[in-house]
Amino acid sequence: MKLPKVLLAISCALPLSMAQAQKSAADGIAEYRALLADGNPAELFEAKGEGIWKTKRGPKNASLEACDLGKGPGVVKGAFVELPRWFKDTQRVQDMESRLLTCMETLQGLDPVAIAKTPFGRGEQANMEALAAWISAESRGMKMNLSQGHSDERRMYELGKRAFFFRGGPMDFSCASCHGEEGKRIRLQDLPILTKNPGDGVGFAAWPAYRVSSGEMWSMQRRLNDCFRQQRFPYPGFASDVTIALAVYMGVNAKGAESIAPAIKR
Repeated sequence: MKLPKVLLAISCALPLSMAQAQKSAADGIAEYRALLADGNPAELFEAKGEGIWKTKRGPKNASLEACDLGKGPGVVKGAFVELPRWFKDTQRVQDMESRLLTCMETLQGLDPVAIAKTPFGRGEQANMEALAAWISAESRGMKMNLSQGHSDERRMYELGKRAFFFRGGPMDFSCASCHGEEGKRIRLQDLPILTKNPGDGVGFAAWPAYRVSSGEMWSMQRRLNDCFRQQRFPYPGFASDVTIALAVYMGVNAKGAESIAPAIKR
C-alpha cells in the first residue's frame, strides 16, 4: 500500500524537524551560557579567594602565600591544570582542596579535620570555595595537563576509573550512566562525556563553577558530592581518596582541554 504524497512528505520531514528542534535546544542552552558568562558572578569569589590567600590567619597568623600547589611555594599560575598530582612532602596524590587543607594546617595551624566536616558554603568551606575559584582562574585558558609519571598517580587513575564505572545505590547508577555515552541529556542539557581524551572543556575543565540555580560557587568536591546524592549513594568524605581518584581519572582524560574554570552553570 502506497502512502499518499502528503503523508509521505510529512513522514520524511518529521526526522528533520525533530533534529532541528534538538539542535535549537542545545544552541539555546549554549547561547544562554554565553550571555551569563559575560557577567559571571564567579569574579566576586575570585576576588575573595585572592584576599584570603594573602591574609594572615589562623593560630600561626600566616598567609597561604608560601603554599606549594605543585609549581613551587607561592606559585599559583598554571597549578590548577596539573592537579591532582603527587606531592613529595605528603607522599600522596592530592587535588586542589586536599592540598589547600595541607597548607592551611602546616602554614596557618588550622584544623583540617574540622574544615572537612564543615558543611559546604559555610565557614572555612566557603573560604575554600573562594580559594578554588581564584586558583583556577589563574590558569584559565591553559590546557589540562595532569601527570601520570608517578606510580601513585597511575594507581589513582585506575582507582578513579573503577569508581567512575561502579554502579550502586537504589537507582543502580554510576558516573558513567550520565557521562559515558554520546547523546545523553538532562533537563535539555547535553551531558559531557568524561571517559575520552581529549576531554570536553564543559566537563572537568569547567569546575569550580558558579551555580545560577543556587547562587553559590561549587568546587569539584561539592560537584562530586552532589553526583553521589543523585545516585542515592552515601556521601564521600571531603577530600577523600575516592574523590581525588575520580578527579585524577577525569582530569587525565581531559588532557588537552582548555580550562574555563571557574565557569558558570545552570
